[in-house]
Amino acid sequence: DEAMRDLTRAREDAKSVDRKARQRLQALLLRHDKRFAGRTRWGQAHRRWLSTVKMDHPAQQVAFQEYVDAVAESTRRVERLTEQIRSLCQSWRMAPVVEAFRTFRGVDWVVAATMVAEVGDLTRFDHPEQLMAFLGLVPSEHSTGEARRRGSITKTGNGHARRALVEAAWSYRLPARVSRGLLARQEGMAQPILERSWKAQNRLCGRYRKLRARGKPPQVVTVAIARELVGFLWDVAHEVAPTPR
Repeated sequence: DEAMRDLTRAREDAKSVDRKARQRLQALLLRHDKRFAGRTRWGQAHRRWLSTVKMDHPAQQVAFQEYVDAVAESTRRVERLTEQIRSLCQSWRMAPVVEAFRTFRGVDWVVAATMVAEVGDLTRFDHPEQLMAFLGLVPSEHSTGEARRRGSITKTGNGHARRALVEAAWSYRLPARVSRGLLARQEGMAQPILERSWKAQNRLCGRYRKLRARGKPPQVVTVAIARELVGFLWDVAHEVAPTPR
């Protein structure tokens, strides 16, 4: 379990390095007014465009190419670690729990493995709210006499799992549907788990729309969705058991 935690954290660190490498490259391009005309960056079209960029001075061209190479290498590192997580999860004793979590929208190998590696046995929490508090996803509270005021989330506890869950929660901003990829992840899974997955989709997608309609910022709504997603994962964890040691 500790080894898988080290692996998921290594992937998280690699992702942070990749993000910073991309920010540095983008900053260089903006300083020299080199702007990509496409809709999204870092796809195939954007990479082809990068290969056509010519800087004004040879020294700048060298710096630009080093930034491009740094992005390429950091991206490959993230891909290698992601593949290792997928591969090594197969023989992990917590594989049944990871597979069950993957039936949920937005929860694939990285999020599922991170959640299980960081939290361990979710059933050790008597109530999902205890797990939410452990992950720092509950609102902070300031009380004075009879007055109670709630603030932002506490962000206490395990930040690795919390960040993974918030990332997964972004997928619920779109209408509920079972995509081709999700259908493949759900293949062979027990019907009660699939029913919980679909129930979660319907509730969380609807919840996202309602909170946004009330004027809540997307970041606040996504954290609220992540908090409720924890409850569904806690429930499913009671349906599957790890492989005996």
